[in-house]
Amino acid sequence: MIVLAADTALGACSVAVLNGKRILAHRYEAMDRGHAEALAPMVDAAMQDAGLIFGALDRLAVTTGPGTFTGQRVGLALMRALRLALKIPLLGVTTLEVMADAAMAQTGVSRAAAIHDARRQEAYLLLRDGPADPLEPVVLPFDDALDRIRDFGACTLAGTGAEAAASALGKDYTLSAIRQPDALWVARLAAIRPASEAVPGPLYLRAPDVKLPGARLPAGRLA
Repeated sequence: MIVLAADTALGACSVAVLNGKRILAHRYEAMDRGHAEALAPMVDAAMQDAGLIFGALDRLAVTTGPGTFTGQRVGLALMRALRLALKIPLLGVTTLEVMADAAMAQTGVSRAAAIHDARRQEAYLLLRDGPADPLEPVVLPFDDALDRIRDFGACTLAGTGAEAAASALGKDYTLSAIRQPDALWVARLAAIRPASEAVPGPLYLRAPDVKLPGARLPAGRLA
C-alpha cells in the first residue's frame, strides 16, 4: 500500500511517501510560518522523488492537530482536496501521537509522553503506552502536565516541552530528540489503521486565537 502523508500543524512542514515499510520519499523542513507556500511544492517534489504519479497512491494521511490555527488548516485543505480528486481514503492522526511514536522508536523505550508548548504557560500532552491506543490529547497548565507524566511513570519524552520536562522529572525519564511531528510517522501510523470514509477535520483543544470574519467557526469543522 502506497501512502502519501503531510504535516504542517506545528513548527515544521514535511511530506513522506511510503510503500509498506519502504520509504520512497521524505522531505522535512523546520519552519514557524510559510507552510501554505511550502506544502504544495514539497508534495510535488516528494512524488517526483518517489517516481510516482498521484494515481498510484492508495491512501492519504495528515495531522489534524493540536497545532497552530493556520498550520492545521493548510495541511488539511490540501490533503482533503487530493482526497476528492483521487477518490482514496484520507486518515487523520494527531501531532502528539506522531511525536510519541517517533520518540519510542528512536529511544527504544516502550512508553512515551508528548509534551508540547501551547503558550500561555500551558502544554499539549498525550501519553502513549506502547501499542495501546493513546490517551486523548489535552491542553493544561505545564505544571499539571508534569504531574500527569509523573503519575504515568517512566517513559520517553518528546515535543518542545520535553527538555523542561526531563529537567523537572529526573533520571527515570528519557529525553528523545523529537521536537516536531514528521510526516514519515504520519504515514507509518496511517498505513496500519483501517481505512475510513470519514473526512478528518482540525483538532482544536481550545478556541483559536485567530477568528475568522463573519460567523463563528464551529469547533472541529473547516469553513
